[in-house]
Amino acid sequence: MIEKVRDELKKHVGEEVFIQYHLGRNKYESYQCIIKKIYNNIFLVEMSNNQTLPVKSFSYTDVITKNIRIHF
Repeated sequence: MIEKVRDELKKHVGEEVFIQYHLGRNKYESYQCIIKKIYNNIFLVEMSNNQTLPVKSFSYTDVITKNIRIHF
């Protein structure tokens, strides 16, 4: 399952995507970002807007458990 998510993200490296991160209790953070690098357990995104952190990392299990949703 992780391999499937990793392969799908590899297709979109360098593209701008929209990510919704579930914080719990119906709270979300939203990011407009670019997928920068793919690693074995995580992937890095670079924020498009001027936000506090220029680069964030997420794990593939976040995608599988739907803690984050990626809209290509």
